[in-house]
Amino acid sequence: MISVIQRVTQAEVSINGTSVGRMGRGILALVAVERGDTEAQAQRLAERILGYRIFPDADDKMNLSLADIDGELMLVSQFTLAADTRKGARPSFTPAASPEEGLRLFEYFVGVVRERHPNTQTGQFGADMQVSLINDGPVTFSLRAPPAQAI
Repeated sequence: MISVIQRVTQAEVSINGTSVGRMGRGILALVAVERGDTEAQAQRLAERILGYRIFPDADDKMNLSLADIDGELMLVSQFTLAADTRKGARPSFTPAASPEEGLRLFEYFVGVVRERHPNTQTGQFGADMQVSLINDGPVTFSLRAPPAQAI
């Protein structure tokens, strides 16, 4: 599984002009499921996102996690993160999980995250979403829990 996380002061997800999620200070995480991913990758990615220290402490060093600041979390499915862009001018989505498997593992991932961090919202899997955010910093990181065959 792959995620691009962004430290934000606010974010919102809309579908057809209707807000389906809104948050304040925290992390906006775009998430993709790759072929070969299992519940183990979902659990590992959840641990990494929730524990990643990207918020400033009293000395303005990135030493605090989402839990440390009691921040909000928005999870948005984005299969394009799994694209193979190594050659040509058009991405290949072969590395991405099938829509059915992607939905199953994304929902599992959301459940794991919500058990540990109830202040979590999501977009809608497979929908054409509009995501707006104010990136704080800007601070953006790419996290990955590789599929079993890639480990």
